[in-house]
Amino acid sequence: MNSFPDPKVAFVTGAAQGLGLGITQHLLSTGWKVMLFDLDADAGDEAITALPEEQQERALFFKGDIANEHDVAIAVQQTVDRFGRIDGLVNNAGIADPHSGSFEHLDWESWQRVINVNLGGAFLAAKHATQHLRKTRGAIVNIASTRAFQSEPNTEAYAASKGGMVALTHAMAVSLSGAVRVNAIAPGWIEVGDWQKSSAREEPQHRDIDWQQHPAGRIGTPDDIAKMVAFLLDHEQSGFMTGETIRIDGGMTHKMIYAD
Repeated sequence: MNSFPDPKVAFVTGAAQGLGLGITQHLLSTGWKVMLFDLDADAGDEAITALPEEQQERALFFKGDIANEHDVAIAVQQTVDRFGRIDGLVNNAGIADPHSGSFEHLDWESWQRVINVNLGGAFLAAKHATQHLRKTRGAIVNIASTRAFQSEPNTEAYAASKGGMVALTHAMAVSLSGAVRVNAIAPGWIEVGDWQKSSAREEPQHRDIDWQQHPAGRIGTPDDIAKMVAFLLDHEQSGFMTGETIRIDGGMTHKMIYAD
């Protein structure tokens, strides 16, 4: 039996592996019920099976494409049918590889796919979840990226999608004021190797310089982000916060780096 009183319900996209799985595991460990929305059915089945039995009772997986409105609408309704409510939406799903090749040779279809998944998916999930979030005075957390503020070459589509996520966050916060709080997290370098599905798991290979370029002295983990997600979803702890984007990057974007 669940020992937590009146568990709240979260809808987490891109939840079956990587950062999304870390967020899901943390929420489940603190008593939430969670709908895991992901395109990868194998990863979803593995994620559910690996949970403790008590947490499995509070978890539900839906295989769907976040850029497909029909999939999103059905998944939101299944969440309400199963758990009775939605208290939190975590928009994490996205095409994670920021590199899309030469800007001058980037084809329109590739550009559109990144924008549709990373930004459009967040819009669709929020659109369909908001009617339920209004009833619970819930919250939305969008997972952006520090690449919304700084870039490497040939990352235009990804950077634009994450910059759009930051703008979408403050726009929705104003539109939903007084009903649903909306905030974003901009993670930096987060090592997710141990949170991948077993067939894709690789031992991380980090150099000393990779750690040293972070003023915090290390690379981030999914738990660093998951704890902030939980904080932003909790009205008692963050009820006066909306429209904000919080960087969690070990201080990396604040460090000046000069060429030798």
